[in-house]
Formats: sequence, structure tokens, C-alpha cells
Amino acid sequence: MKFTARQIADLLQGEIEGNPDVSVSTFAKIEEGVAGAISFLANPHYEHYIYGTQSSIVLVNKDFRPARPVAATLIRVADAYEAVARLLEFYESTQAKRKGIHPLAFVSPTAEVGEDCYVGAFAYIGDGVRVGRGTQIYPHVVIEERARVGEDCLFYPGVSVYHDCVIGNRVVLHSGCVIGADGFGFAPGAQGYEKIPQIGIVTLEDDIEVGANTCVDRSTMGSTYVRRGVKLDNLVQVAHNCDVGAHTVMSAQVGVAGSTKIGQWCMFGGQVGIAGHAVIGDRTRCGAQAGIAGSLRKGNVTVQGSPAIDAKQFARASVVFKYLPEMYADYQRMKEELEELRNRLNQ
Repeated sequence: MKFTARQIADLLQGEIEGNPDVSVSTFAKIEEGVAGAISFLANPHYEHYIYGTQSSIVLVNKDFRPARPVAATLIRVADAYEAVARLLEFYESTQAKRKGIHPLAFVSPTAEVGEDCYVGAFAYIGDGVRVGRGTQIYPHVVIEERARVGEDCLFYPGVSVYHDCVIGNRVVLHSGCVIGADGFGFAPGAQGYEKIPQIGIVTLEDDIEVGANTCVDRSTMGSTYVRRGVKLDNLVQVAHNCDVGAHTVMSAQVGVAGSTKIGQWCMFGGQVGIAGHAVIGDRTRCGAQAGIAGSLRKGNVTVQGSPAIDAKQFARASVVFKYLPEMYADYQRMKEELEELRNRLNQ
């Protein structure tokens, strides 16, 4: 499918600089541009590519001022990065969706599958499951008994949704993610650790995306909650009885221990670890590998390090850290000199 610069500008409320009738049919990074492709320039570090790119159209910010002539047609928008995301979303929406139930899929006679759904080969939909209209269930997905799945969801191959879990509308689950596995609950006993039954569920609200091999554990009682608009990267662990606030994002390998309450619009870098029963306030930002040992109730703070401290204080401390061996040697030398001076005074 081809789109002209004029059509794209109308969609994005952008301003054209160049040929409004040039058309494109694919996307390309600006450094790998080819004729008939659209690219974008949001980061000024990549500006040098725009002068030689072969892409036919480039999305740029409105305040971009080229240092040299640019052959491509420019479309000026308020935010080029956000604009290309909207354009990709629109492009994806034009692609035909799969429909129908593959003959090699198993769908329980007591399950309800809505209109315009797709169920791929070797998928399993258990007793009492309800799946909303337009949902795409790829091969080898397992949705266990009495689970509820909303409309227009997309479950990639190998997703597992355990029994009784509730999933909202427009939820994307990537390959290998597990929703509703048992929480890590064991009580020490005379003969070893005894398992504490996990009889709760997981509730994923609307417009959530969960990355590959990410796990959200079911609660001991009640529900583990992931609220509207949350985005979880690959290899994230959300433990039992947690409550992850709306529009929070977590990068790869974040680990959240049990019964932690996280506010809205928080951001967690890769490998952040959060201790159990912590309370994290709204709009808290945690840098990569931060160790959150307790609550950050205030919110709207940026922390780094392990144990996590204010990010600016951590940056200053990091500058000092590499000089610690020399500082320690100086300390030892001054300690010896002070002791020698004290001995002389005593004599």
C-alpha cells in the first residue's frame, strides 16, 4: 500500500517541505534509507544521515534547520518520534487480521469465542473461557479454565494464561509470557518448605503490553493487578499480590517482590529490584540496576544505585568511587603520620 507525502502530512497534521506527491510504501532507518521509504530524524546525533539518505520522505521536528540541502521531502511535525509511532500504528491497523479457528486448535465446547477471532493451530482454550471479539490467539497459546479475555487482544505463540485470570481489552502478550503462575509462597516446616496454596488470580486491565518470557504471578488471595496502559519489557517478574499502577513502564529484567504497590506513570530501568511490601509513589523514576530496599512513598523522585539514593547524589558519589583506593592509601599514610606525631608529643 502506497501513501503520498500529502496523505501522511494530513494524517499527522504536518507541514510539507518538498514534493507533496512523492509516495512511499515502506519504512527504513534514516541511515539505511531507500527510494520509496519513509524515515524519521528525532535525535540530532543522526542529523548527518539526512543529507545523504535515499529515503523519499523524512519526518523531522518543526524546529529542525538543515545545514545543507536535503534531497528528501520533509514533513515537519511537533515530535518526529511520536509521529512515526502514530504512523506505524496506522500502518499496522491497515494490515488484514487473521480470522477463524484452525482445525488443529482445541476449543472447549463450554468456551465462548467472540466474532472475528483467530485461534491458531495447537492452541488450547479450556472450559468456561470467554474470549472477546477480534482477539488473535496464535499457535500453542494456552488459556486455562474460566479465564476471561477481552476484545482485540493479541497473544503471540507460546503464551500461557492460567485458570480464572482476567485480561482486559487490547492487551498484547508476547511469546513465552506467563500470566497467573503461582506466587512464590512457601512456609518453613520441620521437613522442609511447605507450599502455601495460591488461590487468587491476576487481573490485567486494558491497553497493556507484556514482553516475551515475562511472568505475572497470581495472588495468594484476591488478585495481582496490572493497571491500564502498563508496558512490561521482556524477562520482567511481577510477584504475587502486587499492584502496578496505570501507565507504568518496566525495562528488561526488573524484579518486583510480593505485595509491592507501585504508583502511576513510574519508570523502571533494566534490572531494577524492588523489595517486598514496598510502596512506590506516582511518577517515581528508577535508574538501571537500582536496588529499592524499602518504600519511596513521596513519588516524583529519581533514584539510582543499590541501595537506591537520589540520582544526582549517586552521580556525585560515582565520581568519587574510582578514587577510593588512592583516598584510602592517603588515609592510611595520614593515620601513620598522626600516630608518629602523637608518639613524639608523648615523649
